[in-house]
Amino acid sequence: MQEIVDWLNGIIWSNALIYLCLGTGLFFSVLTRFVQVRLFKEMIRLLFSSKESDRGISSFQALSVSLSGRVGTGNIAGVAAAIGFGGPGAVFWMWVVAFLGASTAYVESALGQIYKEEDEGQYRGGPAYYIEKAMGQKWYAWIFAITTIVATGLLLPGVQSNSIGNAAELAFGGETVISLFGDSVSATKMATAVIVVAILGFIIFGGVKRIAHFTQIVVPFMALGYILMALSIIAIHIGELPGIFALIVSDAFTPMAGVGAAIGWGVKRGVYSNEAGQGTGPHAAAASEVQHPAQQGLVQAFSVYVDTLFVCSATAFMILITQQYYVTGAEAVVSGGLLGTDIQANSPAFTQYALESVMGGFGKTFVAVALFFFAFTTLLAYYYIAETNVAYIRRSFRFPGELVILKVALMTSVFYGTVRSADLAWALGDVGVGIMAWLNIIGILILFLMGRPALRALQDYEEQRNAGVKTYTFEPRKLGIKNAGFWEKT
Repeated sequence: MQEIVDWLNGIIWSNALIYLCLGTGLFFSVLTRFVQVRLFKEMIRLLFSSKESDRGISSFQALSVSLSGRVGTGNIAGVAAAIGFGGPGAVFWMWVVAFLGASTAYVESALGQIYKEEDEGQYRGGPAYYIEKAMGQKWYAWIFAITTIVATGLLLPGVQSNSIGNAAELAFGGETVISLFGDSVSATKMATAVIVVAILGFIIFGGVKRIAHFTQIVVPFMALGYILMALSIIAIHIGELPGIFALIVSDAFTPMAGVGAAIGWGVKRGVYSNEAGQGTGPHAAAASEVQHPAQQGLVQAFSVYVDTLFVCSATAFMILITQQYYVTGAEAVVSGGLLGTDIQANSPAFTQYALESVMGGFGKTFVAVALFFFAFTTLLAYYYIAETNVAYIRRSFRFPGELVILKVALMTSVFYGTVRSADLAWALGDVGVGIMAWLNIIGILILFLMGRPALRALQDYEEQRNAGVKTYTFEPRKLGIKNAGFWEKT
């Protein structure tokens, strides 16, 4: 089974998907005249410009929900893997894909807003909704919805919770062992599983607003604390910073690293981390209460910057400036004593050693705590995405207790993942997320050819902004945008 899944991942996550993500980002960057640069100040202003309502959440809450999914264990282990397999130059290509991907994030999130619906007192939207309404292909939308439910509702949660269990065991020890279904499990992991499932259940049974309220508090402090830790380490080694920048840039274009591993691993981990184009961000974007769809598109574009340019860069600089890394297959790369050990490059080990080299034992605990919050908030985002796609399907096909079944299934996956290894589940999750990316990116490119709704919305927003209006309006029919039923009623 593992071999079959690995074979599928080799096809799905081939260079074709990597360059599709990169090319789509460049394509929309040019068409929007690099909106990610031109309207950067507007992105910041919009973060706090809207308030939650009875039906929707604020722009900042929507940003926090989407960031809770983007900022995960990949920001710690993923960056380490990019460096370990692609060299320091991989960081440069992570920056490139984040910069270009911000325009893709604008397009998909603006589409989520344009084609959102009001469902039982709250806003719903995402790729399944805009694929059906704008493209008119319900079968395509159903494939996306089912793929997303399986990936984010059943497979990926167990992988994230496994990171939480490992983080707890790392911080508090795993010497005490108990028997569970005939296998040995550390008491620390068991206690962590019970606590995580209890907290998760309390939040997800409270609905999207409880998720939003939790993430708007946790996510900013989580990311800020991690970045401040990185800045403190950089400050200690401040004299080496120019050399680290030079190393990243020069290594990105060497024949050995730049043409091969650096580009491949940098783009892979960049895309996997910031999720631009994968279709996850539009779910949270659609739930926001805004005056104009373009506003939330811009806010979500900013979230890509936060994920990769801020959080991923924090990890990269900590690893590189302390020289706690090695590159697989390279003989002359600085290792700080790690070269030749059994440390896995695709684990958080590089980050842990980087912090420990400066902070001592506190570094290991800090990474464990960061992993806990990064993974837990990602679980909340996964649930919300899965719930939204269940809500989409139940418009046509309902059965009793579908959301309760989803919640119980997700909590079971979380419990199992916390106390067990989840290699196969991770591989299966990669299959699901990869299919989501293929379906969504092809979808938004087709929608561009069919009428450019996201770009028309941006042009309309900029015209109103240049005119100095205080209250924005969005009239889709005047812009030639069809089937945007929610906005036609407002």
